[in-house]
Amino acid sequence: MVKPAARFHYGWVIVAVGFLIIFSCIGLARYAYTMLIPSMQAGLGLSYDRMGFISTGNFCGYLLSVLVAPALIKRLGARRVICLGLAPITLALLLMGRASGFWTPLLLYFATGVGTGFANIPTMVLISHWFHSDRRGTAAGLMIAGNGAAIMLAGFLVPFLNRSQGADGWRSAWLVVGVISLTVSAIAAWAIRDRPADLGLEPSGTSRPPAPEQLVPHEHRGDGMLLVRLGILYFAFGATFMVYGTFIVTSMVREYGFSEAKAGLYWSWVGFFSFFSGILFGVLSDRIGRRYGLALVFAVQTAAYLLAGLKPGAGVLAVSLILYGLALFATPAIMAAAVGDYLGFTRAAGAFSTITIFFAAGQTLGPSVAGMIARSTGSFSGAYLLAAAMTATAMVLAILLPKPEN
Repeated sequence: MVKPAARFHYGWVIVAVGFLIIFSCIGLARYAYTMLIPSMQAGLGLSYDRMGFISTGNFCGYLLSVLVAPALIKRLGARRVICLGLAPITLALLLMGRASGFWTPLLLYFATGVGTGFANIPTMVLISHWFHSDRRGTAAGLMIAGNGAAIMLAGFLVPFLNRSQGADGWRSAWLVVGVISLTVSAIAAWAIRDRPADLGLEPSGTSRPPAPEQLVPHEHRGDGMLLVRLGILYFAFGATFMVYGTFIVTSMVREYGFSEAKAGLYWSWVGFFSFFSGILFGVLSDRIGRRYGLALVFAVQTAAYLLAGLKPGAGVLAVSLILYGLALFATPAIMAAAVGDYLGFTRAAGAFSTITIFFAAGQTLGPSVAGMIARSTGSFSGAYLLAAAMTATAMVLAILLPKPEN
């Protein structure tokens, strides 16, 4: 028999552990690499294009896992798939600290990408299981905040280890990140539960009792087109946030004349404000709806990209960076809540995986196109303006999304 909702709901334990999983599998495993590129490149004697290929290997592994994650979640359950994903991440990160040459780190980072998809997707899907619609955005935003915390930690940890360990500082950094991942894996295996019913609970929040047919994953007319529309929005986010995130530091140094130390200081503020990104817009989307929440996020991103592309000055660029940080992880938080709202928790895993394919394609293609634009024009301004045009279009498309039935 299902127990009535308690004052403290175990769903918030799921959110806390989810925060740690995102902190580990995406925040550190992916964003620490950006900080480690200079010292790792020098230590391995690799060119920038080869360091770029290693990063691309991570995205390819992520895309591969996205394709098969729904079937695994259905067969094994979210908890087991999360542990299955964290295992290769932990092993690969520990071995990365011992890597040499080009192919070894490439394969290890590919394995990290595979594990990231297996850990991230079921973690976000848990939101639709553990929370009713009125709290999904808040829960997703709190989980996504793990990314911002990881960016801030990497910003302090990597320079400290480079100063204290010298040329081998990057190796020590990978080992530390691997140990953190191992710790998170143990916590996840112990604390994660697939559904509230496993503990005799109902989902947290308020909702009307679902009709029996809503508990069966039926297809509805227009669901396929709805997924495509959400996917297009996620593609726009993936392409544009990676363009800005990949090249803005380079722009600060080469186009604004910043020292690397000053550029790094400016970038650290992105990590600080991004910590609140998913929480702020997740809570807001619970109140005003997913479509208007997404539209507002894209409006903020459009302003950030326009300010960077128009190059009005260093002071205004700081505003651009703050806006970028505030909106950085809002879209994944809202999307994780939206798939549950539109398609129900029984289909949330497959739906989130489907739109993540669009996201993965965007984050892979965006920086490549931006690089070609910069090579032909000598500046990244055109790429930022193109990103602003994409997010402005996405803002309109978000407003035109239908209202969820329930």
